[in-house]
Amino acid sequence: MAKIELLNNVDHKNLRVNINRSAALGDSVWFTPTFPQEFRNLQKHYPIVFTKNTETGQFQAVALLGFEDGENLFLDDNGWNASYIPLSIMRQPFLIGFQQAEKDGVPIKEMVISVDMDNPRVSETEGEPVFLEHGGNTGYLDQVNSILNLIREGFERNSPFIDMLMGMDLLESFVLDVELDDGSQHRMSGFYTINEESLLGLTGDDLVILNNNGHLEPIYMAIASMSNISTLVEMKNKLLKDNRADVSD
Repeated sequence: MAKIELLNNVDHKNLRVNINRSAALGDSVWFTPTFPQEFRNLQKHYPIVFTKNTETGQFQAVALLGFEDGENLFLDDNGWNASYIPLSIMRQPFLIGFQQAEKDGVPIKEMVISVDMDNPRVSETEGEPVFLEHGGNTGYLDQVNSILNLIREGFERNSPFIDMLMGMDLLESFVLDVELDDGSQHRMSGFYTINEESLLGLTGDDLVILNNNGHLEPIYMAIASMSNISTLVEMKNKLLKDNRADVSD
């Protein structure tokens, strides 16, 4: 159960955050939310697909990290084995919040940072300090603030991107059947990807609209990222091989 508190330099003056990467610190997730502005950085390592909230019908882009719940194939004994870590992972244990404020007598929503005090990264003895001795922000907290701002801006622009994909029939569901070297099979379902046939059938005017709204590049980044499925399979096979070797030893 999360224990969310509004971050401040009085109650959290001794707060530290362990920035190492491991399963024990909560990194064993098999996908993580993302947004179009992050696709360029993600596509080098991770397949980018879409999920649909069954209750709201809303679509969300995610980066795949494994094939089943609780599996992150990018984690090893040395930490996170990729040159880029998704921002939704990097932000932990901090969250974006909003509170009412006034500016020139006009009510506004002001972004604030909250922290999950039950997150395993949180400590008062180990990790990066959040505040300086006399209450100012550390460089680490400034970095976190930048990450949270990027996430906030990214998710604000996510809905127009998804709406345009839907309006142009550019999302299709897919099922992925993976057979591993040990003969085991994994079926991944419930995900969506870019419908390349529909994309090829768009008119020039449609492509101009996508490009002018900044949507064309992330579409192609998502398509390119699907080549990483085979990389995930290789990583899974290597993990299984290493585990078998450990058992035989």
